Parts: sequence; structure tokens; C-alpha cells
Amino acid sequence: MSSVQKQDIRVHIRWMIRRDMPEVLAIETRNFEFPWSEEDFINCLRQRNCIGMVAEHDERVVGFMIYELNKTRIRVLNFAVADRYQRRGVGSQMIAKLISKLSAQRRSRITLEVRETNLPAQLFFRAMGFRAVSVLRDYYADTPEDAYVMQYRYRPESQEASLPVNRITRKAG
Repeated sequence: MSSVQKQDIRVHIRWMIRRDMPEVLAIETRNFEFPWSEEDFINCLRQRNCIGMVAEHDERVVGFMIYELNKTRIRVLNFAVADRYQRRGVGSQMIAKLISKLSAQRRSRITLEVRETNLPAQLFFRAMGFRAVSVLRDYYADTPEDAYVMQYRYRPESQEASLPVNRITRKAG
């Protein structure tokens, strides 16, 4: 990286569509030693609880995330930012979007797995408030590598925490 500080950019985060796939695959291939194939993406996104989103800047896809919605948590399955846009706030904006989906009444945490050798990702997620909570031994099919399970827990705003929660509101949410 040059001595010039990279400028943060604003991105638009939207649902992933089929037309995004070439750019998503290019980012995936550049970022991972063992990338997902187009078929992997399609099979995942066909599942009812699996969601794909992209970060767009100047009408180009510069990052993406695939996650699944579970009853009490959001599980990030895949997350990447294009090389040229890393360390410019794109990943932080995508994580902020996920965090905004959390609540005390419904999904209260985000989980993900990170390869033990992927120190940049570990440091990024730690800076975003995630903590390593366990180790999955020999987790990956392509290597004997372990994975760290990292988790972000929802922390209600002080004003929200003081509001009474009644049973009807909790069940309706």
C-alpha cells in the first residue's frame, strides 16, 4: 500500500441480482484461494433463507455478502470487497447494514467462520465488534485448516433498553 491514505467511499447496498454475477465472481476469485463457483452461489441463493447483497459504487459492484437468516441469528456465509476498494469503508458499511437488521426481540447476533490463516479478515471483523467464540477443527473440505467462529452480539441503545417489552410486541416482531 502506498503512503497516501486511501479515501473512504460511500456505497449503495442493494439486493444481488443475476446480472451482478460476473463482477461478484471476479471479486470472489481475486480474494480467495478456494473460491465459490457460480453454481455454489446459485445453489445457496435458491434457498429460502439465503440472501445476497452487493455494495455498488459508480454503478460497479465493489463488494458482496451472502448470509442466511436463522431464527435467532444471521450467519454470514461469504463476504468480500474488491482489492481496489479494501480499507475504504466498503466492508464497514456492509457490516453496518447487517447490524441494522438485529434486534433484542428477534435476531440478536451475527456469526461467521474465518479461516485461521486469514488474519486480515480476523482483524477486520474484530475491529467491527466481532469476537472469536470457538474453533472448528478441520472445518474446510479443501484444507485441514481450522476455522474461528466469530460473533457479534446486538447491544440495544440505552433508550431502547429502557423501553418495556410486552408479550404481544415480542411475538409480533
